[in-house]
Amino acid sequence: MPVLLLRTNRYPLHHGTLGAIRTLGRAGIEVHAIVEPGLTPAATSRHLDRGHPWGPSPESPRALADHLRDIAERIGRVSALVPLDDAGAIFIAENAGALHERFVFPKQESAVPRLVADKASLLSEAHRNDITVPLSRIPRDRGQLRAAVAELGLPLIMKWARPWLLSEARRSTTFVTTARQAERIFDASASEDAGPLVLQKRIRPEGGDWFFQGYFDVGSCCLFGGTGRKHAARPARAGHTIAGEWVHNHQLEELAQKVVQILGHTGLVDLDFRFERETGRYHLLDFNPRLGAQFRLFHDRQGLDPLRTLHLDLSGRPIPRQIPGYGRSLIVENHYLQQALARPARTPSALRRARRADELAWWARDDPRPFLTMGRLSLKSLSTRGAVRNSRSRKEAS
Repeated sequence: MPVLLLRTNRYPLHHGTLGAIRTLGRAGIEVHAIVEPGLTPAATSRHLDRGHPWGPSPESPRALADHLRDIAERIGRVSALVPLDDAGAIFIAENAGALHERFVFPKQESAVPRLVADKASLLSEAHRNDITVPLSRIPRDRGQLRAAVAELGLPLIMKWARPWLLSEARRSTTFVTTARQAERIFDASASEDAGPLVLQKRIRPEGGDWFFQGYFDVGSCCLFGGTGRKHAARPARAGHTIAGEWVHNHQLEELAQKVVQILGHTGLVDLDFRFERETGRYHLLDFNPRLGAQFRLFHDRQGLDPLRTLHLDLSGRPIPRQIPGYGRSLIVENHYLQQALARPARTPSALRRARRADELAWWARDDPRPFLTMGRLSLKSLSTRGAVRNSRSRKEAS
């Protein structure tokens, strides 16, 4: 059964797309993907059978459904439809009736992906179901903002409730160190349509940042799952994993499966947690109802991972018993080395860790072109940002 990878947010350097193409292609599965125009790392992978044009926004669901049906006609067979971002997962669940003749995907209560991806509604559901989350506030005006900052203390975390609706210039999550910084972000909410801003008390980092990725069948039974430790993130302290390790953590694995089952999600999941040493509890930070970009970390000793498990399940084949690869490591080279070079004292140890990594997001001996394309795009992006900074400096000087 072919697979169509659906991504709706433009980001040519999305390493999760490349990881999905490779893990399916290496298993002999016909892989199709919606890719940005121009030369991108995903589009150059030897494991991609065909790239398809970028589609309409999920905010125009009928147009996007028509676009996907046109792609299905070109593929010529019923295909598995796999979302790689939250907006895509929400779209599939809410428009299943318009897609089911051409595509297969896990059966899902239509409201669940939006419920868990929206950080404000996730908090409500967590409180209602006794799921531990950081102390949070959702201010509606400047007065409530100041009160929330005073109550939660600095530093704190600020998040947009619906980050998939953010403009590209905005970060979805910010580590806030001053009240003035919090006010600037709050003022920006007037020009964004990404829901309310959520303020969260910072859980001290000594317990570590953790994540869980897995695949759940129609009965919310976990058919594949793994817990990972986040060693580095971008942006630091409030971002996605750029260095991680598969770690055996039975307590967290049980907790994550319980959370998914309570909230009624099926299919692929990517959950973030932070452990609080003082209380001995894991706090749920985020619930992403789709494949996480770092999923290749959870590639077990027989070649099974969350995405291959999904394909086996949707195509009606037996799923082998999982053989975990504890200690397996993954590094996202461009972001990890950029952070390492910014701290000269730590650069040598960071380079050694990168060389020893079991999985690199971009480089692969059997598929080198995406790495080279990533390098060219990264250099172009750095050059563009440098030109913008120089332009701003000249304007300020004049």
